[in-house]
Amino acid sequence: MSDSETVPSAAAGAGPEGPGGAPALPQEALEIAAGYAFAGPALDLGALLWDGACLPDAQIRVPLPMLNRHGLVAGATGTGKTKTLQLIAEQLSAQGVPVFLADVKGDVSGISAPGEPGDKVRERAAEVHQEWTPGGCPAEFYALGGLGHGIPLRATVTSFGPVLLSKVLQLNQTQEQSLGLIFHYADQKGLELVDLKDLRAVVAFLTSDEGKQELKGIGGLSTATAGVILRSLTAFEAQGMSPFFGEPEFDTSELTRTAQDGRGVVSVLELPAVQDKPQLFSTFLMWLLADLFHDLPEVGDSDKPKLVFFFDEAHLLFNDASKAFLDSITQTVRLIRSKGVGVFFVTQTPKDVPGDVLAQLGNRVQHALRAFTPDDQKALKATVKTFPNSPYDLEEVLTGLGTGEAVVTVLSEKGAPTPVAATRLRAPRSLMGPVAPDALDRAVQASPLHGRYAQAVDRESAYEKLTAQAESAAAAGTAGRGEQEAPRPARSGGGRSRAPKEDASVVEQVVGSGMFKSLARSMGTQIGREITRSLFGTARRRR
Repeated sequence: MSDSETVPSAAAGAGPEGPGGAPALPQEALEIAAGYAFAGPALDLGALLWDGACLPDAQIRVPLPMLNRHGLVAGATGTGKTKTLQLIAEQLSAQGVPVFLADVKGDVSGISAPGEPGDKVRERAAEVHQEWTPGGCPAEFYALGGLGHGIPLRATVTSFGPVLLSKVLQLNQTQEQSLGLIFHYADQKGLELVDLKDLRAVVAFLTSDEGKQELKGIGGLSTATAGVILRSLTAFEAQGMSPFFGEPEFDTSELTRTAQDGRGVVSVLELPAVQDKPQLFSTFLMWLLADLFHDLPEVGDSDKPKLVFFFDEAHLLFNDASKAFLDSITQTVRLIRSKGVGVFFVTQTPKDVPGDVLAQLGNRVQHALRAFTPDDQKALKATVKTFPNSPYDLEEVLTGLGTGEAVVTVLSEKGAPTPVAATRLRAPRSLMGPVAPDALDRAVQASPLHGRYAQAVDRESAYEKLTAQAESAAAAGTAGRGEQEAPRPARSGGGRSRAPKEDASVVEQVVGSGMFKSLARSMGTQIGREITRSLFGTARRRR
């Protein structure tokens, strides 16, 4: 039962009296309210706003089973988007649904602590007929590569894949396709790319004198393009990006955990320490989502989502994205619903999200927009066109909403869009602000996951294997030629004659050696003879 169902009716506004002496709702408001009268479990968002008045008898809700149909939370800076995320997340947790939140500004960690009562909270609760009591949620805190307050979150280069890595390296389409060929080569040869030095070693090998023969065997990859990729990798490492890639790799199934009391765990990725690396953190968020899609089983429609994933600062994901990248996002969003995962994109305006993705976002919470400039006015008109027909003048409403108010439309229990409803949102029960850094650190240290992920591991992988094999082959070649052997003559430009077999290049010796073939077989036992890659070219070892 929702809070609104336990509070006596006291609607504001004129009109004929309803049952019990309470003022009846205006006809238009009644029609809107009827669209949100769901019989099954639902989350309470707030109370209807109509003609300047808050009507607490008309509660605006979203059905719990429909939250895997994806959504959008949008609005200008300072309009209350973060508090809306908090409000939805804590109700999901209470209903046993795990939640993932990206904390870009550092103000979401308060979801783990009870809120503080005050005049503003009491006033808002009274306006929307909310029985407000303070309460926090079970939470885990993560940090990319361990930079910041949180359990280190890492990915291997192999699992990250070429499409996502191209995004963070800011490669063009040709270079992205070439990087895909390099990954394909490493997969075939059983060379695991755990960290950036592994990938750099493979690219450096392919661009070296010894590796050029191998390079020719990778269709369409030129020495010049491989050199550009190598320079991009070197610059990327020089910017301090290495800690984000490596082992132990984060197991995204951790995001679907529930607490002992049955509440869903809220996983908060703390990003303030990497705010200046938007390409990196936004792409890492996409890796988490793609990895979940890769690993989770099909569940179809269920009574509640298996996970709801809030994708904050979503516009960063789409900026300068390649067509392959956008196509993969669209397909992931379209298909992950059947895995029981709901995705909410959080940004300023709907136009930040490509049309093919926006069309799949059935639940919408649109906070106020500004119309100070011609571009603002154009964005406002475009936003209005994305909503169903409404009795509201949405251009006027969207520019006049206060903090903590929004225009809402969701999917009903039958999957149809509900009427557009201007809504005064409820107050979150958890702390509306960050928890103290020392409290955050204590929570991280106390987590059962800390020991599993805290310490980075640098095991033998492509870099070590290529280095060892090259040294071994070079030593074997020197011993085989003998002290009196004459050096190999230079090859004439027009000649087609082959060099003697004993004068084969180092790469031919390495790749053709029994030791290398044994290595490939042993690696194939671990990861498959060729890694199977999913959307974005992401891959996972069998767990």
